[in-house]
Amino acid sequence: MAILNPTQVVGQVHIVLVNGRPDAGLATERVGSAKLSYAGLEGDWHSSLVRESCVRVRRQYDEGTEIRNTRQVSLVSVEDLSVICENMGIARLEPEWLGANILVSGIPDFTLLPPSSRLIFSSGASLVVDMENEPCKYPGDVIEEHHPGRGQLFAKSALNLRGVTAWVEKTGVIAEGDTIALHIPPQRIYAC
Repeated sequence: MAILNPTQVVGQVHIVLVNGRPDAGLATERVGSAKLSYAGLEGDWHSSLVRESCVRVRRQYDEGTEIRNTRQVSLVSVEDLSVICENMGIARLEPEWLGANILVSGIPDFTLLPPSSRLIFSSGASLVVDMENEPCKYPGDVIEEHHPGRGQLFAKSALNLRGVTAWVEKTGVIAEGDTIALHIPPQRIYAC
């Protein structure tokens, strides 16, 4: 029995970005297209099968514990960036300032996609949404360089709008202009 349901939602890839030099900072650079391996986007410093645990999972593991890398790719949407701009009172916010790897459009409430949703690209490559990418201070530091006095507003302004992190389920190439089919798991509320 198939549990993932195709939706009628079709998104589009606007920009593909990588950061091959983490020593140069958070910002990513536009590349037009990138190959996805099971480790992530080739050439990006987040690409690996395993990683050291960080603040995202501090309640589960001691920092530095080796874990599976489910944070291989960071995605944001045009629509969510527009709302963040409005919230911050700025005219422009580039995905590279947030360290994003893929800028998409056309998927409503993108940051709120349920974990385990599939983003299936027209190339055949696919990503599995791991979780919401909570806003932190680091993009604010980059934004401050472009909009002095506004960077500290990022974390609060981007709450539930910062995009998602994902891992590679099917390899392939992702390129600007690709379409994205959204498949989601059943939506249930778990009472705890």
